[in-house]
Amino acid sequence: MKQAIFPGSFDPITLGHYDIIKRGVTLFDEVIVAIGVNADKKYMFSLEERKRFIEEAFADEPKIKVVTYKGLTVDFCNEIGVEFILRGLRNPADFEFEKAIAHTNRDLAPIETVFLLTSADTSYIASSIVRDVIRNNGDYTKLVPKSVKIK
Repeated sequence: MKQAIFPGSFDPITLGHYDIIKRGVTLFDEVIVAIGVNADKKYMFSLEERKRFIEEAFADEPKIKVVTYKGLTVDFCNEIGVEFILRGLRNPADFEFEKAIAHTNRDLAPIETVFLLTSADTSYIASSIVRDVIRNNGDYTKLVPKSVKIK
């Protein structure tokens, strides 16, 4: 079975993430959405909320699994036997950043990174922008899947 990990903090998941995941399942037998845990980072949403947002967004898609992990993504890939990392690219800055990570990952383990360009209608969306919209009481619902609900 050809599996890929789609790693991130997903604070929160955006329509850009959603697009990459939906397109990723057409390329892989399973896409594992892997929520990285960084104890030094301040998140807007708890790990449980972020996981629930993603699980609810893909409740009808059996080829998508949601997990959490700590440490290096390549170590987690090796631990669970996954050979591919799926990443989305919004712009040239994303490419340069992701390229450096992909080269480093390949030096550390036999892991290939597969890049998908975000669709034009979601290329401007970033979790940091969504958090700013939420903090300022804006309409965030146009930027995230319906499963993302603020209490």
